[in-house]
Amino acid sequence: MTERYNRHIILSEIGQAGQDKISNAKVLVIGAGGLGCPILQYLAAAGIGTLGIIDFDMVDISNLQRQVLFGMSSLGKNKAKAAKARLEDLNNDISIIAYPEKLTHKNALNLFNQYDIIVDGSDNFETRYLVNDACIITNKPLVFGAIYKFEGQVSVFNYKNGPSYRCLFPNPPEKDTVPNCSEIGVLGVLPGIIGSMQANEVLKIIIGIGNVLSGKLLCYNALTLQNSILKIKRSEKTIQSVLKEKDSFHKKETDFNCEIEIEPISIEHFLYEKNIQFIDLREAHEKPKIKALNITYIPLSVLKTSVNKLDNTKKKALFCQSGIRSKQAVKILQELNIKDCFSIIEGASEIKNRIENRHCDGGTTKTIASN
Repeated sequence: MTERYNRHIILSEIGQAGQDKISNAKVLVIGAGGLGCPILQYLAAAGIGTLGIIDFDMVDISNLQRQVLFGMSSLGKNKAKAAKARLEDLNNDISIIAYPEKLTHKNALNLFNQYDIIVDGSDNFETRYLVNDACIITNKPLVFGAIYKFEGQVSVFNYKNGPSYRCLFPNPPEKDTVPNCSEIGVLGVLPGIIGSMQANEVLKIIIGIGNVLSGKLLCYNALTLQNSILKIKRSEKTIQSVLKEKDSFHKKETDFNCEIEIEPISIEHFLYEKNIQFIDLREAHEKPKIKALNITYIPLSVLKTSVNKLDNTKKKALFCQSGIRSKQAVKILQELNIKDCFSIIEGASEIKNRIENRHCDGGTTKTIASN
C-alpha cells in the first residue's frame, strides 16, 4: 500500500495523513463517458476508498475517440460495468461499485447520501440540474465539468456554503436547443483535460489543500490554451427554492421529459413501403449521399421555414447523424400540426450501410421518395 502511493506520501502537503483521507473517501461519479473516464482513472489510481459509477449507457465504437477507459472488447457493454472491470485492474485495493442504471429523482437522494463528494461527468442539462438539486438537498459538494467543441468549464458547487450550479445558470435552456458532442463534435483530448481538472478538485477537497474552485468557473480553450476564471455569487433565494422541494423531490418525474417522447423507428420499418419521403436533417458538410434512396435535404436549422418541401401525401422518415436531431425535428413538425413524421433511430452511416448492403446482396430498395 505504501509503495503504491509513495509519490503522494512523500509530498509534504499530503503525507500519510493525506493519503489516509483519500483512502477513507467515498466519491460518486455521474457518467462514465468522456469526462467520467479520466475522472475515474485518476481517482482510482489515487486510491479513493469507495468509488461509485452510475451510467445506463452502452459502449459504442464512436466513444473510443475520447472515452479512454474502453477498448474494442468493451463494445456493447454497459459503461459502468465496463469501467469497473478496467479500474479493478488498475487498483484492486479499493471498492468500486457500478450502478448500471439511469440517475433519476427517485434514486438520486438515496444514492448521494452514501457518498462524500459527487462528480458530474454527464453530458446533458437534464442530468446536471437533477444532480445540482440533489446535492443541495443532501448537502454534498459537487465537482462540475462541461465540454463543448474545443472549450471546457470546471467548478465546484455547494461547497462550504458556496454557490450552486443554479446560482450560475438558474434555469435550463429549452430542450434540444444546445447540441451535445454527438451533434457538434468534440476534440478527443478535451474531456481528458477537463476530467483531470475535476479529479484534481476532488483530491484538493478531500486532502484540504490548495484553493478549491468554489465560487469560480474556470473556462479553458484548447486551441489557445487560455484560461479565464469567472466569479459566481451564491443566491440564497435559489438555494432555498430547491430546499423547499426536498420532501417531494423523489416523487418528481424528470421535469425536462414531460414533453411527448418520440419513439424512434428502425430504417427496416420503411424498406418496403412505397409512400415514404426520406428527409436528411444534416448540414451540407455532413452528408455523403445515400445512393439507393431519393432524399429530401432539409437541415434542421431551416426546418421551420422549409415545410413547403414536405410531401403531405407521404409518411415522413427523418434522419440525422445519430438520431438526436431527428427526434427534435419530429417534435417541431408535430407542433406545426404536420402528421405522419417518424424519427429513424439509426445514424446516417448505419442507414447507408444497411441500404447499400441490401442492394448489393441482390435485394432492391422498394421505398422511393419524391422531391
